[in-house]
Amino acid sequence: MLGIFKHIFPSVKLWYGFAIGIFIFIISYKLPILLPLGQLIIMANLLWFVISGVLLFYSKKLLTAIRQTPEILSMGDSNTIHIHLKNNYPFKINIEILDEIPFQFQIRDFCIKTTLAPSETKKIDYTLTPTTRGEYSFGNINIFVAFQFSFALRRFEIKQPVLTKVYPSIIQMKLFQLKVLTRISRLEGAKKLRRLGQSYEFEQIKNYSEGDDFRHINWKATSRAAGSLKINQFEDEKSQAVYSLIDKSRNMKMPFNGLSLLDYAINSSLVISNTALIKSDKSGLITFAEKIETGIKAENKPGHLGKILNALYNEKQGQFEANYELLYHYINQNIKQRSLLFLYTNFETTHNLQRILPLLQKLNKRHVLVLILFQNSEIMEWSKNPPTTIEEIYNQVIAERFIFQKTLIARELKLHGIKTILTLPEELTVNTVNKYLEIKSLGLI
Repeated sequence: MLGIFKHIFPSVKLWYGFAIGIFIFIISYKLPILLPLGQLIIMANLLWFVISGVLLFYSKKLLTAIRQTPEILSMGDSNTIHIHLKNNYPFKINIEILDEIPFQFQIRDFCIKTTLAPSETKKIDYTLTPTTRGEYSFGNINIFVAFQFSFALRRFEIKQPVLTKVYPSIIQMKLFQLKVLTRISRLEGAKKLRRLGQSYEFEQIKNYSEGDDFRHINWKATSRAAGSLKINQFEDEKSQAVYSLIDKSRNMKMPFNGLSLLDYAINSSLVISNTALIKSDKSGLITFAEKIETGIKAENKPGHLGKILNALYNEKQGQFEANYELLYHYINQNIKQRSLLFLYTNFETTHNLQRILPLLQKLNKRHVLVLILFQNSEIMEWSKNPPTTIEEIYNQVIAERFIFQKTLIARELKLHGIKTILTLPEELTVNTVNKYLEIKSLGLI
């Protein structure tokens, strides 16, 4: 019996009925003849409330609900949650769903209203967009049920606690994977050519021919041969190393549309790593702030993408400035092969760039360096709006100055031969993938 009282609630219709009865009670001070009518209305409301409760509570399993959540949620994307409902009542019911979604979303007014006919099943969908990585806990599903003229509501508390993890955008990774594969499949007339490269991957010993590099003559094999020069032939390196270098310092803390620049960089790194693996390249990861946090050697092995994904999931925002000197020495010691380096960072002034420009030039001599800078989309919007007040003119001038500084930084980098991507945070992933495919098509790595 106590359980029934915990799950029964008065509906709005009951309060309306009480309001009518109370109004008649007030009028009955002047017209006593209306007093019995007021009493009758109050008693009728109470009686119908009890009858409504009996109709709603005559069985336990009159409504079933199952929540279906993805095993992994994607950060920054709309993730769809499904709730499957079935009405076992012999009459049509109105329902309100109050799902206990994770506190990270800070949604205080979550409510879905719908109706179900007798024996009807229905799937309710809603979307959630997480903006931080970590564990998200779903609680119970609370459903309030009533029929059309019911003065009572029955609450079904369906226990379905679920713990899910928010990873860097899996949805974006799969989307770009499909686009890359589609782009490759549309290439017509493509022919694979075997080139004689200058790598250190030995293939075979062959007779010397005019035009071969004499530095590769194998003198030991020549001494055993009868009057012919022998030369070492090497395979072309088809699998190149692609590294994502992520600056985790406080420069990457600025938020746009709920995601920080670091989160945008993490999502893009996952996509570019997967794209590199699809193109038979090797992908690696280095994250740094005041020290090197993560260093994953570029490989193309089963399970390597999962290793990168787990590392990106555990990355935390740094509080200090980035140590580029340490990054330079780490790359020199650990990356011997000429590689493609995507450096995700953010400079607001040319003064910040000048301090580390010599290090970037040294990296670019040994590797192909692509520096990724972020444009401030909010400042760009301010600069486009026509000013009408002195304050708006002042804001527009400051906004244009920031935009000009970014342009100067990108120009300075290009003058020193460093490839640059100046992009809005929302367009980061597509611009990075396009730059990678462009570099591959030009044969720069």
